[in-house]
Amino acid sequence: MPASTAPQVPPQHEAQDEPAPRPQSRGADTRALTQVLFGQLKALEPGSSEYNRVRGALIEANLPLVRYAAARFRSRNEPMEDVVQVGTIGLINAIDRFDPDRGVQFPTFAMPTVVGEIKRYFRDNVRTVHVPRRLHELWVQVNAATEDLTTLHGRTPTTPEIAERLRISEDEVLSCIEAGRSYHATSLEAAQEGDGLPGLLDRLGYEDPELAGVEHRDLVRHLLVQLPEREQRILLLRYYSNLTQSQISAELGVSQMHVSRLLARSFARLRSANRIEA
Repeated sequence: MPASTAPQVPPQHEAQDEPAPRPQSRGADTRALTQVLFGQLKALEPGSSEYNRVRGALIEANLPLVRYAAARFRSRNEPMEDVVQVGTIGLINAIDRFDPDRGVQFPTFAMPTVVGEIKRYFRDNVRTVHVPRRLHELWVQVNAATEDLTTLHGRTPTTPEIAERLRISEDEVLSCIEAGRSYHATSLEAAQEGDGLPGLLDRLGYEDPELAGVEHRDLVRHLLVQLPEREQRILLLRYYSNLTQSQISAELGVSQMHVSRLLARSFARLRSANRIEA
């Protein structure tokens, strides 16, 4: 083949793939896309085809949030596909309830709903106490033997009868019966047997006065981590440790005037970041 017709090999640096986007960049892109989609959703008629299309795009864009929340329950020995599916229900509920005009980031608002839906799934559908596999399999046999003996004798069988039927010890039968109770936990709202008193929840429950400020505290925490480390420390000393500016200056070895300037600068940055987030 003549040299003039030889195929040209591109330089090595041109043949390389583009670097993958950084996770932080992807998160920022998702937040920006979510904000745009909520703006579109607000202007559409609920139930219309365009509304459903934008709503579906919001669900798809925020599925990584569900997978992140589901990963916290990886040790529960449940299929992650099931946990993600349940968490997606929480995500959909959060999308339907979210009001972008409140100035709160959607992930901050949605995460408690997603995690709450997953916890509800474990509470209602999964054993409340982990049972060893062997004991669980034996419990199935004890349960079947109990039904067979009940039909045979016309009464509930005794522990020795079940043990003899399965050729296991009475202690194993009792352990299996106890394991079977782990599928259901007694409700805190259930009335106490015999004493006629209201449920434990009614006697111990109270309204948490801090609940109303949850969203605001999450927003402050989100903005606070964007400040330099020294300014974060000064704010924590001032408003969480309740130190005066003179005490902070002694703690950090700087003048009180410098502490005052740093506080003012921190407030300006937080206000500016809050306007950008909103």
